Amino acid sequence: MAATAALLLVLVATGCTDTPKPPDKRSPAPDVHIAAVGDMNPEQNTDPDSPSGRNGAAITRLVQNNEIDAFMGLGDFQYSTAHCEDYVHYWTPLWGGTKPKLYWVSAPNHDWEPGRNEDLAKYMNGQCEGDAQKAAINRERGFIPNGQPYSKDFGNWHFAFLSSALWRYEKADAAAATDWLDKDLGAAKAAGKNLAVVYHEPYFTSDTAEHGRAGDQKPWIDLMWKYRVRLTLSGSQHNYERTCPVNDADKCVDDGMTAFQVSTGGIDTRPFTSKPKYIAKRFSDTRGFLRLTLHDDGSFDWNFVSTTGSSTDSGTRAAP
Repeated sequence: MAATAALLLVLVATGCTDTPKPPDKRSPAPDVHIAAVGDMNPEQNTDPDSPSGRNGAAITRLVQNNEIDAFMGLGDFQYSTAHCEDYVHYWTPLWGGTKPKLYWVSAPNHDWEPGRNEDLAKYMNGQCEGDAQKAAINRERGFIPNGQPYSKDFGNWHFAFLSSALWRYEKADAAAATDWLDKDLGAAKAAGKNLAVVYHEPYFTSDTAEHGRAGDQKPWIDLMWKYRVRLTLSGSQHNYERTCPVNDADKCVDDGMTAFQVSTGGIDTRPFTSKPKYIAKRFSDTRGFLRLTLHDDGSFDWNFVSTTGSSTDSGTRAAP
């Protein structure tokens, strides 16, 4: 027994045991830098000093200087009922420089209405005569039909992109997109990703004279809450809003989603006609775009960059 104990001491002292090592920790993913805005260019506008022109130029500089990893196009790119020639003649001169980092969703009416204007998908894939440049997501995936959902990882963040136009025009496809979202978010959550969703018509929003909440999208909101999505990005209202972290019952909760509604790309703004309790910040007197810095641990910083007007918004949300 004494000899055995002595031998064990020798093995420990010389490091010759098979003691398990702790597992290596994953190295943090780098920060992700994003710009986002929707409702961009008025009909037949090519004025570089217009609100739209200023925003397009500012985001283009961020793309050219490699200051952002992605530009999230939140829908309604070119008013009013845009076809190939409209995107090429009006959107490209002011916003075409954002395409190398553009991830987009098709919005109702102004971007896509089946049988009326269906060219956004072609334009983003470089298939419109006069502009062969592809958006970033199209360079990666090829042609993406209007309304088709997709997802993309940026660092440790997983983004799902949804076209809210499905609820207007293709109800069966909206149901299929709901099933897709359930599987997509579930898999990303299981993989340890921080979750975000991009879509055009907001659910968490103040009313305007033109629009209220897009209530038919509640099945998507329920899934976002189920998987504890950290943030959402939308447009449509022609103003700016940010919510408290909110759940699917309109309550401010610590683990809710922060919903940004950023439709200040260049279209005339609209005043608010109601104020839900979950709205933490809003304004309708300023055009500009949102910048986000997303950290590996699920925390993020935001800053609204004013380009026409003086209102702004900035802050930080801590990690869960």
